[in-house]
Amino acid sequence: MFEKVEAAPKDAILGLTEAFKADPRAEKINLSVGVYQDENGKTPLLECVKEAERRLAAAPTTKSYLPISGLADYCRAVAELAFGAEAEPLSRKRVAWAQTPGGTGALRVAADFIHANFPQATVWMSEPTWPNHPQIFAAAGVPTKSYAYFDAKTNALNLEGMLADVGKMQAGDVILLHGCCHNPTGIDPTPEQWKKIANAVYARGVLPLLDFAYQGFADGIEEDTAGLKAFVRPGAEMLVCSSFSKNFSLYRERVGALFAVAPSAEAAESVQSQINKVVRSNYSNPPGHGAEVVATILGDESLRKQWEGEVATMRNRINGMRSELVKALKDHGVPGDYSFIQRQRGMFSFSGLTKPQVERLRDEYAIYVVGSGRINVAGLTSCNIDRVAECIGKVL
Repeated sequence: MFEKVEAAPKDAILGLTEAFKADPRAEKINLSVGVYQDENGKTPLLECVKEAERRLAAAPTTKSYLPISGLADYCRAVAELAFGAEAEPLSRKRVAWAQTPGGTGALRVAADFIHANFPQATVWMSEPTWPNHPQIFAAAGVPTKSYAYFDAKTNALNLEGMLADVGKMQAGDVILLHGCCHNPTGIDPTPEQWKKIANAVYARGVLPLLDFAYQGFADGIEEDTAGLKAFVRPGAEMLVCSSFSKNFSLYRERVGALFAVAPSAEAAESVQSQINKVVRSNYSNPPGHGAEVVATILGDESLRKQWEGEVATMRNRINGMRSELVKALKDHGVPGDYSFIQRQRGMFSFSGLTKPQVERLRDEYAIYVVGSGRINVAGLTSCNIDRVAECIGKVL
């Protein structure tokens, strides 16, 4: 039977990482994969994480299974991180939740939940979006469509086109939004634009689903909740998929969460039972270590303060590299106005490079960029930024 199985195409992003590792050229630079890197090109282990792990190792308890929905202290802590400790949905017990294996796991649980409970729903995704989004929902049997988001002429949000497409959605459909640090464009709505989007979505009877993977990487831990909180209204429904790979640098621990905000506490109980059903038939219950680390940090005042400082360090480095890239492109005489890169937020920048130009960067200069032209700004350092700018100029 296995001899009849055809090889699947390589992942659009992870496949590039494999090619990068196999590239023998010493000058190679990887600006493709979505992983934060420090000035030395390393993905750091946060000091607050080291301390939390030391405390957990010093006082071991059990390795028994967690509940289907995960570690309760963790779910409560990360819900408060996203919504606010005094948020109305939490105080009125309108939130069902699940600890999930990363943000991708949260998205898949959400997709299976939608497929099982709203079989007529279409999930609308931004054009462009993270390449794995369509695959996740297709694997769950959920149909998808795209809505306008990026204006290539202005390198800005196409709010008018986006709202027009919201007007085409059917009541009961789902709109997938990026809570902050839009992947791949780096373009986020302003707080005022978020309110207009939320008003339009709820007016159409559409369910918002926020992929919230980069809290703290745009403008601040609290500031980055503006989009999510635009949808938090009495009785309003929403889904939120959180990830803590980036802001806790816990990539391989797979730490995520799904939140479902229901119109009432009674409805939340029914939703919780359906989420549990989805989880049980998938991975049964989540792993413990990463969630224990996050819960320990968020539950300790000194560790939380340390974490917030380390997130600020990562954010400031990313924003600093944005400014340095714009300067380097100008210094090397690269034609065009690249000031839009400084207005983008998060780890990624939609550079405007075409697929042939991206291929030349890889083949001729050993610089790896996603085919869409998305650059991982966190992969830039003071040592490689001039070469990157120079080579971009050559392919242009």
